[in-house]
Amino acid sequence: MLEDLLSGAWQSVVFGIVGVGLMAAGFGLVDLLTPGKLRDLIWVRRNANAGLLLAANQLGVAGIVFTAILTSYHDFAKGLASTVLFGVIGLGIMALAFVVLDLLTPGKLGEVVCSDEPHPVAKVSAASHFGAALIVCACIA
Repeated sequence: MLEDLLSGAWQSVVFGIVGVGLMAAGFGLVDLLTPGKLRDLIWVRRNANAGLLLAANQLGVAGIVFTAILTSYHDFAKGLASTVLFGVIGLGIMALAFVVLDLLTPGKLGEVVCSDEPHPVAKVSAASHFGAALIVCACIA
């Protein structure tokens, strides 16, 4: 019983590190897709549009990690591999969703999302990111 507890604790640490790493990659992805520095936009300028997009991205990545772990069938190696694989795929699909939405809408989506004025496109873009993540979650299950 103690061995199972320690094994589970160790696996939680490893999955946690991988999950946080994927969320950091998600931060980098949103930073790459939007003009300017995301840290400045959100923490200095308090830009709600960029904050909403990043929040949707982080929740999407967390959902993918959660689903990959949940469906790992108690096989640590398989769960870890699927978490990394589907996490990377999810980031790519979320980036693709951003690019497609940018092509379908007037102007440059990144510039509009980074505008200091609240804009409805931030909600649409956030929903697109999160929706893309949900699609990946469904593929895992």
